[in-house]
Amino acid sequence: MLQFQIIPVTPYQQNCTLIWCDQTNEAALIDPGGDLDRLEGAVRQHGLQLKQILLTHGHLDHIAGTAALAKKHGLPVIGPQKEDLFWIEQLPESCRMTGFPPAESFVPDRWLENGDTVNVGNVTLQVLHCPGHTPGHVVFFDPQTKLAQVGDVLFQGSIGRTDFPRGDFDTLIRSIRERLWPLGDDVRFIPGHGPMSTFGQERASNPFVADYRYR
Repeated sequence: MLQFQIIPVTPYQQNCTLIWCDQTNEAALIDPGGDLDRLEGAVRQHGLQLKQILLTHGHLDHIAGTAALAKKHGLPVIGPQKEDLFWIEQLPESCRMTGFPPAESFVPDRWLENGDTVNVGNVTLQVLHCPGHTPGHVVFFDPQTKLAQVGDVLFQGSIGRTDFPRGDFDTLIRSIRERLWPLGDDVRFIPGHGPMSTFGQERASNPFVADYRYR
């Protein structure tokens, strides 16, 4: 069964998630934006074998630690969808412009598409392409534990920004309502920033995507 630990990293306090299969102890880090010593410490603390890096999207606060971590441990980088390549390519310049610690660009070992799956030990994650915040944003969903890693698509009480290059508000709303809501109201989700919530709670109260707005 899938286990997880949420590890907020960097001054942006974005959520990096350590996930692992409790049968095999094989693990992955989702969106390692920085503070690699903390992330590696969590892997050691749980006695895990780190096997891969999974990325929801290409914004610097979610990928800045990827190249260094992959190089140090010989890890494959999986995701996001290929439309986010332009974000990854400009990572060094984005870090320089925002005062973020320097980071190297990279090319993922595997791009993901809607309907793909990713295995972490004996756990199979479903991949949903959910553009809008970025054009190549993906969500990872474990149907067994009903847990979704949604990156910056959806937050408790809010949604991802769409004012970045190639962001689109209407596309983001469709991604949430057409690809996430059908997974079920009881699905818990880990956002890219802030606390966990459920799809049901957001359908009832989120002012951007609640059902009452679309009746």
